[in-house]
Amino acid sequence: MNGIAAPILAVEPARLPDFLQPRRTVSVVMVVYFTGEALAESLDCVLRDPLVDELVVVDNGSTGVDAARLRNLADRDERVTLVSGQGNVGFARGANLGARKARGDLLVFLNPDAFLQPGCIAELVREIEDRPVPCIVGGRVLNSDRTEQRGARRGDITPMTAVLSLSRLAERVPALRRFEVHWEGDQTPEHVAPVPTISGACFCMRREDFDCVDGFDEGYFLHVEDVDLCWRVRQAGGLVLFHPKAEVIHLGHTSQTSPLKVEFHKGVGLARYFRKRADGLGGRAVALLLTPLVVASAVLRPLIAARR
Repeated sequence: MNGIAAPILAVEPARLPDFLQPRRTVSVVMVVYFTGEALAESLDCVLRDPLVDELVVVDNGSTGVDAARLRNLADRDERVTLVSGQGNVGFARGANLGARKARGDLLVFLNPDAFLQPGCIAELVREIEDRPVPCIVGGRVLNSDRTEQRGARRGDITPMTAVLSLSRLAERVPALRRFEVHWEGDQTPEHVAPVPTISGACFCMRREDFDCVDGFDEGYFLHVEDVDLCWRVRQAGGLVLFHPKAEVIHLGHTSQTSPLKVEFHKGVGLARYFRKRADGLGGRAVALLLTPLVVASAVLRPLIAARR
């Protein structure tokens, strides 16, 4: 394999564990938008996993070559369902479209530039069975050098923790360490552990979990919809779990979308999230006033970083 993921992809497919026979069916849902050359190898990783019964690809936008490749894949592999023609409706709406189209009892949402490692699906599926509803189990998201990726497991994201974490004050000032929302620098737990927030790059929910919280909030266009989903699971009395053995390698930043546009949507998403969480008239007023600051901070970050 000479593609972008050749140095990091596992060469052996995951073996089918005995405990999953008989088992509930698994659908992988992937939302695609001008992903680039990583897409083909991400799809290959999914289809080589023996636990995957169905792959639903929601094409929000692709080059002519990639769109043709997806159509050919759906034509020749009965496990692949292609959802296209809706245009770029955003990640949240696209993921909901995919979930509604999927036939599986278990839904695994996977980014199109993420590469499943052997046993990832099996670990997610095994862990979520027999858990109270609603539940969400996130995988351990790794960089290509196998270090844990920023955002793979996070604390509770509030206006206070977001400001202190993004400014690095929570990292640099010991007294503020408890406000740090990024936990990738902490010791990796040996077993599955509850966390406030997992990464949307790879996670699993049962159909009943997803329906219990009405899926993704389609008011988000790109980014923060995973944070919102985890919060709503917890608000409903459910569990958000981080699985250290369900590994996926995530390249990130492969989309051909402008970085500034991505950061803008991230800022808009955070502002929306804070408004949703705000309690009382005063809290909502503060969240509303913070909206332009949050959006501006998100857009300015890559510009400042580029000048350094």
